Amino acid sequence: MKLTRRIFMTLASSAMALGAGLAPAFAGEMPAPFDNPGEVKIALVRYLSTGDFFQAYLSGVEAQAAAIGVDLRVLDSRQDAALQADMVDQAIALGVDGIIVQHGLTESMQDAVQRALDAGIKVVAFDVNVENPAVPQVEQSDRDLARLALEQAVADNGTTFKAGYVYVPGIAPLDRRDETWLKVKAANPGIEEAAVFGTIDNPIANSVANQARSVLQANPDITVMFAPYDEFAKGVKIAVDEAGLTDQIDIYSADVSTADIAAMREPGSAWVATAATNPAVVGEVSVRTLAMLLAGEDVAASVIVPPTLITQKMLLEGDIKNMADLSAKLPQFAHADVSMPSWMPLPPR
Repeated sequence: MKLTRRIFMTLASSAMALGAGLAPAFAGEMPAPFDNPGEVKIALVRYLSTGDFFQAYLSGVEAQAAAIGVDLRVLDSRQDAALQADMVDQAIALGVDGIIVQHGLTESMQDAVQRALDAGIKVVAFDVNVENPAVPQVEQSDRDLARLALEQAVADNGTTFKAGYVYVPGIAPLDRRDETWLKVKAANPGIEEAAVFGTIDNPIANSVANQARSVLQANPDITVMFAPYDEFAKGVKIAVDEAGLTDQIDIYSADVSTADIAAMREPGSAWVATAATNPAVVGEVSVRTLAMLLAGEDVAASVIVPPTLITQKMLLEGDIKNMADLSAKLPQFAHADVSMPSWMPLPPR
């Protein structure tokens, strides 16, 4: 291989990173169109952005975009489905090469995504099913997230209990988690679903807390709350704490953040387990998957980031206080070896 100045400098940077104890940011010569840094433009079109998960996801997108030298535009619809579709059109007008659609509603995104594809733009979807075989779906393995949390709920509470369930239909990851909840209930007839509630009205945690207060008053015999999204779990915890029921109710959720870890570590906290991927890692995987498409590489229809079970006991015994501690003590949480061709640079670790 001809040792160009760019390659020499990259190898030198990798050597310095290794010397500093960091993962090298370069594995091979960059293919077109990434051999001209700054020439590739991509857009992240967001539906959901409220909460720690989405901030961490965005940080992962930004870090991986910087590592491969692309110009990133972030368009945030703040849960306005029509605006999100318009923002896809804005991205098309900006002349981007690729788009990541982050969450959204199938019915509002299908036509918008097809317009992008018709314009020759590559598209990757995270946690929204646009029902298009040309669009890879990046997932957190939502069914496994729910399975891990519910297996812990059964281990802790047996197969007979009354549960409250927080669910909003029409959101792809929540619908996939709901599939697992239905299977677990069918396999364990002693699990009684006493109440179903949920909202994604901002601020989500406070809105769910308002609902949960009424649910707890109407169903004082609930002993388990399944809230498979951390903003849902925060809301349920607010209501449980206010009702003085922390010793009577266990909360099981999905997703994790530093704020979630602090809430789970509180003395006597009802939030006893969550199943999660590292949202920053999921953001990185989303960008890497789009980059592979832009480089002309084959990408699977479903790109799965495997989750990890995180329990209150694990956090306390491991003295895990934040996401950095979690990544340090659970290496599988810090990086997903997904969408990783040999040439792909990683953000500094």
